[in-house]
Amino acid sequence: MLVDYCLLPTEIHLVARLEDGDRPGDLARAIGNVVARWVREAQPIRSPVLAGPFHAHRFESELELRREVRMLAWRPVALGLCRGPTYHADGALRVALGRRPAEGFDARPLLQMFGTTVPGARAALRAWISQRPSDPERRAWELARGLTLALSGVGPQPLAAREVRNAEAAALIAAVGTDGVHGALRLLSEWVTAKLGGRGVADLHDGVDGPAARGRALVARLAMEHALCSAASVARYFGRAKATLSEQMMASRLREADREIVLTPMPRILADTAALNSKGRVLLRL
Repeated sequence: MLVDYCLLPTEIHLVARLEDGDRPGDLARAIGNVVARWVREAQPIRSPVLAGPFHAHRFESELELRREVRMLAWRPVALGLCRGPTYHADGALRVALGRRPAEGFDARPLLQMFGTTVPGARAALRAWISQRPSDPERRAWELARGLTLALSGVGPQPLAAREVRNAEAAALIAAVGTDGVHGALRLLSEWVTAKLGGRGVADLHDGVDGPAARGRALVARLAMEHALCSAASVARYFGRAKATLSEQMMASRLREADREIVLTPMPRILADTAALNSKGRVLLRL
């Protein structure tokens, strides 16, 4: 069942509820075959139609689904295709708001997330999409959907681009702007240093004592917990041997306080770091 869609010159976004036994790949192949046939009918030159593989994302709650509706509403605006979210013609939003004939699309599943009556649901939908996503929100969404890659300067290559594996890593990388994985590790270092009561990020890079080793191990565990990068990448970031870091990570797993730190939700880490940078607050030591 199709819930939402947004057709763009370089992207096709579909939100659907799949029946038991259906797979995202089957839907993607069916859509790809139709689009390829349309393109080749209009352009007889034989060439690849779709630039890359599809990306599928599972929504665990209706709130996540509503957030996706908002991001898709503003996607044409972010690409410079229109001035506002209700101006883009090739999407479910205008149909749901009654600004375009349905032409086979049933807008009821989309409207039912926002109200029980059509007028009330349309008003709630307009209110929901009225606030433009912030730049960090947009960057995190693009990273999580595979629309952009994260720069990484901590791998074997001096500078490389890689896909982001989950929403937590995407939010972390988006929070540091264009600094990519390197900036995300710096943010984690700042947060861990504050948690351990250190004097600054330099302690983790240059320190040779026990607290510095513990901090580096925590950064590595957080990076792996949120699928940001490998322990080897963290070792390169700190200029340490991976074997040494692995031993310190093993010791960290035995500490109850460290286990609590690693289980800290990503929104809490980002909020704490923002508070540190903007107001100079000191986090409680665990």
